[in-house]
Amino acid sequence: MGFWSLFEVASMPILEVLLVSVIGAIMATDYFNVLSGDARKSLNKIVFVAFTPSLIFASLAKTVNLEDIISWWFMPVNIGMTFIVGGTLGWIAAKLIKPKPHLEGLLIAMCSTGNLGNILLIIVPAICTEAGSPFGEHSICKSKGFAYSSFSLALGSFYIWTYTFQLIKNSSLRYLKDVEDQSQQEPNKDMNENEKTCLLSVESQEYIDLVVPLSYPTSDKKQIQLAIHEGSLSNDDKKEESSCKLVEILHKFLEELLSPPNIGSILGMIFGATPWLKKLVMGVDSPLRVIQDSVTLLGDGTLPCITLILGGNLIQGLKRASIRPNIIITIICIRYVISPIVGILVIKAADSLELLPADPLFSFLLLIQYTLPPAMNISTMTQLFNVGQEECSVLMMWTYLVATFALTGWATVFMWILTS
Repeated sequence: MGFWSLFEVASMPILEVLLVSVIGAIMATDYFNVLSGDARKSLNKIVFVAFTPSLIFASLAKTVNLEDIISWWFMPVNIGMTFIVGGTLGWIAAKLIKPKPHLEGLLIAMCSTGNLGNILLIIVPAICTEAGSPFGEHSICKSKGFAYSSFSLALGSFYIWTYTFQLIKNSSLRYLKDVEDQSQQEPNKDMNENEKTCLLSVESQEYIDLVVPLSYPTSDKKQIQLAIHEGSLSNDDKKEESSCKLVEILHKFLEELLSPPNIGSILGMIFGATPWLKKLVMGVDSPLRVIQDSVTLLGDGTLPCITLILGGNLIQGLKRASIRPNIIITIICIRYVISPIVGILVIKAADSLELLPADPLFSFLLLIQYTLPPAMNISTMTQLFNVGQEECSVLMMWTYLVATFALTGWATVFMWILTS
């Protein structure tokens, strides 16, 4: 399989994403005004609640069984490694280049969260059908490639809608806090104000000096309140407060774990691993095949809708987003230079320890997982939380443009490593 043949195969899904994004961008212009801001938010909620869970459930329940889940145990470990490597590098980059506080989570998400499903579902089976493919007979390779990619989609969704979801959520909270702090710092424009309005009188200053001990800085109200609160609590009260905090953390974790995409992943694994449930809904002769057809129909709308929304956000991003070039370069270097090199080391080590199945296509997919462009679900999350939408669109545009060449080059290297 020559370089240019592989280049065509690997670049086609990326170009498809870019072309559909252009259509979404045109639909969001003032001339058409079809994908307005409110329309994109509503469509995002539909994607989050209905389309994405359906796609994950249909792909997983149809192609994966219990034996596959057991034999492919290293794939969730490998996906976790991609998040750890990218997240760590993204965190270091955020500390070095210091983006705006509400964009730190977006930067880390872009570095750690790859498109672990949609692109793989297109690239891996397509490579199998190309003449000269090193992965064996075309039909068997394509079937295995689709199963591997579906499993990657489901597992990636679990990581994305817990770890990445929390990153973007925290960015939203930080953004709201910055807006609130900025509004509190605005000057008083009351018509009745005078030169003493914003100044403390002598009596007020003396009152603060009496109330606040000298060991606490008067500018840090939170520390003062925390110290007074902790001093007034008994040991039993402190234990009760700690247990309440633990319950609150567990509640938040369960709430994110039971998001619609994760429910789709869990149900997909259950139906795929249970033969009688699989026969009940999957297959031409299944009594409840209408469920399969309906879920598949909903799932087919996921990728087009996400991509159209991405294009609509891109128009706003080009108009209003102010993002430094060093942030774009940093994300591109982490995703397409450092992460693939780390991936080669990880897979080589796992193969030497005999942790992987004796299938080069499986190893190829694990390597590709370190080289993918950022997940488009990040754009969905920024839309849901209304933070960093324009910046996300600009970053998506550049990372997907570079992915056309980076993914092709690394795919060639990976195939050479596995077949040499």
